[in-house]
Amino acid sequence: MKDVIIWGGAGQARVLREALPSSDFQVIAVFDNRPIPSPFPDVPIYLGQEGFHSWQASRTGAGQVHACVAVGGSRGSDRLFLLEWLQQQGMQPLTVIHPRAFVASDAKIGKGAQILAMSAICSNATLGCAVIVNTSASIDHDCVIGDGVHVGPGANLAGEVRVDEYAFIGAGAVVLPRLKIGRSAIVGAGAVVIRDVAADEVVVGNPATGR
Repeated sequence: MKDVIIWGGAGQARVLREALPSSDFQVIAVFDNRPIPSPFPDVPIYLGQEGFHSWQASRTGAGQVHACVAVGGSRGSDRLFLLEWLQQQGMQPLTVIHPRAFVASDAKIGKGAQILAMSAICSNATLGCAVIVNTSASIDHDCVIGDGVHVGPGANLAGEVRVDEYAFIGAGAVVLPRLKIGRSAIVGAGAVVIRDVAADEVVVGNPATGR
């Protein structure tokens, strides 16, 4: 059984634990930068990097520990930073694929990605590090998804879409084929994207337009 820690103590932590088969993984600690209760009654929570170092110093086991970062929303750069920091501390980034997700055999999935329940990653899609593909979202063939991107629940990316680093695709959004979503752009929930979206641009509506 593999030991797992989760950085982030809110709802995404519960989603991640549910996605991990209990026969293969056990969550042994949670960390958060806020003084909040643990999301799990059977797992202790520690505060920030100081709490992490205290926990690490008190560990008695010598086995490898795997790490997940439960930071969702449009905070992809924070998620990637934390994943890399935890790796520097000796943790092994864990790629989470829910047992009820579909991932094509020729898809490429980066370290620390999270592919959640009922989502689909189709043929020849490429996902970077620390990407979240949320519940029932779909990434169609030949899409390229950059590091730290979050694709919200029920969003649909048609074939050959490119999404650059840290962009956020809101719940239920649709992106038409061969379009590009720029770095740190935000596509609002339910938007229908029919044109390229520039870096840092926020678009909403059907058809999606800038705010």
